[in-house]
Amino acid sequence: MKCPTLVARSWQSSAAHSLSSSDPNIPNPVVAKVVLSLDPLNSDESNSIKFKMELAQKDGGNTPKSFSLNMFKDIVPMCVFSETNPGKCALEGKVENKFDMEPHSENFGEYGKLCRERTSKAMIKTRQIQIIDKDHGVLMRPMPGMVGLVPSGSKDKKRVAPVKGSEVKRTRRDRRELENIIFKLFERQPNWALKQLVLETDQPEQFLKEILNDLCVYNKRGPNQGTHELKPEYKKSAEDEMQQT
Repeated sequence: MKCPTLVARSWQSSAAHSLSSSDPNIPNPVVAKVVLSLDPLNSDESNSIKFKMELAQKDGGNTPKSFSLNMFKDIVPMCVFSETNPGKCALEGKVENKFDMEPHSENFGEYGKLCRERTSKAMIKTRQIQIIDKDHGVLMRPMPGMVGLVPSGSKDKKRVAPVKGSEVKRTRRDRRELENIIFKLFERQPNWALKQLVLETDQPEQFLKEILNDLCVYNKRGPNQGTHELKPEYKKSAEDEMQQT
């Protein structure tokens, strides 16, 4: 017999309650009553016999109490077996008919209410959006010095690299003015690294490179490797200016 989920749950709860009882004298609870209706004047056997099941439990609510049992004989042959405690099997019977349960016509109103309740419960959203007042997302911001969060489930956790600080924007000076500053710096010492000149002049690195390419020679080897020094013609002009002063 194929029964609705509500009926199956009701029967399972009754069976669990009877199993939990330790008194063998207490009989198993009655879960339903089957009513057989027979019309002796009807020659058609399929229409002369009607089955109706009435549930014994009173769960309340809109659960139907009466069900019609539609009988079918065109089924796959089956048998019912039982197993005793020592592990022996016994044949209990042979299945000859199949029954499908559906709400009886007298319970259509209650069954309709039950369907509407199911639909209403299914439409209730379990997830809700909650607005947090006076919160500016501080906890969601990445920590200083972190590129991103490493997933907790990742096997190969890479080291989190620190975030490089944004370079300070430097304003370009007048080219002639910057050249004079560079000449004065080379009067202090003959060789300068690019990073030192950037700090001393406070100029953009790319703009300073363009001027150094015109005024200086880059030492690729030797004791002054990686530094700039003035070209010979500019060294001479600088020495002449010093002699004149």
